[in-house]
Amino acid sequence: MRVPILNSIQEDGDSFNSSFREWEKPGALEKSLALARSVFVHWMLRIGPFAMKTKTAGTRRGLLSGGNWIIDQVKIIDVYPQPEQLGNILGQSPGTGGGPYNVLMDLAKSGAQFPLFGAGLVGKDTLGEQILADCLQHKIDARFIKTTTKAPTSYTDVMTEKTTGRRTFFHARGANALWRGEGLDFKKTKARIFHLAYLLLLDSLDEPDAKFGTQGARLLAAAQSAGLKTSVDVVSEDSDRFAKIVGPALKHVDYCILNEIEAGKTTGFKVRQADGRLDTVTLRHAAGALLQQGVRELVVIHFPEGAFARTRKGEDVWQSSLKLPAKYIAGTAGAGDAFCAGALLGLHEGWDLQRCLLTGVCLAAASLSDPTCTAGVKSLSSSLALAKKFGFQGKVDKGD
Repeated sequence: MRVPILNSIQEDGDSFNSSFREWEKPGALEKSLALARSVFVHWMLRIGPFAMKTKTAGTRRGLLSGGNWIIDQVKIIDVYPQPEQLGNILGQSPGTGGGPYNVLMDLAKSGAQFPLFGAGLVGKDTLGEQILADCLQHKIDARFIKTTTKAPTSYTDVMTEKTTGRRTFFHARGANALWRGEGLDFKKTKARIFHLAYLLLLDSLDEPDAKFGTQGARLLAAAQSAGLKTSVDVVSEDSDRFAKIVGPALKHVDYCILNEIEAGKTTGFKVRQADGRLDTVTLRHAAGALLQQGVRELVVIHFPEGAFARTRKGEDVWQSSLKLPAKYIAGTAGAGDAFCAGALLGLHEGWDLQRCLLTGVCLAAASLSDPTCTAGVKSLSSSLALAKKFGFQGKVDKGD
C-alpha cells in the first residue's frame, strides 16, 4: 500500500531531527549530513520536479486498439427457438460491436486520461460513417481506421434471451475480413499499448505466415519491436482452431486477456466441471499453460464469477464479481470487453493487479445494465460505485 506523502515526510523529518540531536557523538555529524541529503532526495522524488517520473511514465502514452469494428443489432427474445419453431423479438437496440470499438468506447466513457486510437477497416457505407462519427464524438483518434468499397461494414445480429441473458450471434464478417494492418506504422504512434481483438474473427490476420505462424502474430511482433506493450483477445467459437491461430500470437503478447472458455480452448483444459462449476485448480493450470506458450508478462482470465490473474513472476490474484440482482442484468453482450477495458486502464496507469481486476469487474457490471455492449458504461466513478451498492459474490477460490 502506498504510504501517504505527508506521513512519509513527517516520519523522515522525525528521523532527521532525532539524528541531528545526536551529532555530538563521534561521526554523528557526517551521518546526519548524509541523512539530510537522503531525506532531501526522497522529498524531491515524492513531491519535487521528479514526482512525475513514476513507473507509468515514459515517452509512450495511450492505447491503440485494432481489429473488429462492428455494428450490433441486439435483439431481446423470449426464447431461442428450435429449428422451424418461432421465437418472439421483444425489443431491439443498435450498438457498438467488436473488441476495439467496445474497449475504446468504454475507456472514453470512463474518462480515461490518455489518448485513444482505433485501427481497422470499415466499408464506405452508412454503418462505416456511423462508426467514424462515433469515434469523433468520443475523441477516439480514427486515423488508422481505413475505408473500402470491396466489402460492407461488418455487422452482427445478437439474439439475447430475456430470462437467461444467453447470447447467440449471427455475424457478417464484411470489411473486417480484409484488414491486415495496412497503414499501421507503430513507429509513428506514441501509444503505450496495442490491443488486438478478436483473433479467430479476422480472416486476413488469421492466415498463415511462414516466419511468425500467422499474420496476426507478425502484427503483434511489429508492435513489440516498436516499443509497445501488446494485448490480445479472441472470439468465443466452437472450433479446434485455437491452437493453430491463437498459439503463434502468444509469443508476441505481453497481456493475454481471455474468458474461461477461450482460455480452455487455447490450452486444452476443461475449466468447468460437468455440473457447470468453475474448476479453479484447472483454471490456474490454464493460466500457467498460456504463460508457457509465450505470454511475456500477464495472463488474465475472466468469467461470470469473477477474474483471475497470474504473472510470469508467479503472483496470483483473484477477484469476485459484483453480486447483481437478476433484474439488473439487461444483457451480457459486451461484458467481456468492458472487463478488458477496465483491466487495460489499470495496466496502462501502472495500478496493482487487484485494482486492475476490481476495475474490470465494475465496468463489466456497468455494461450488464444495458442490452447493448457499451451503452451501460458511464463514468469510472459511477462504475466503481456499483461495488459499494451491490457488494461482491463469495470468494471465487475457496482455497485461498
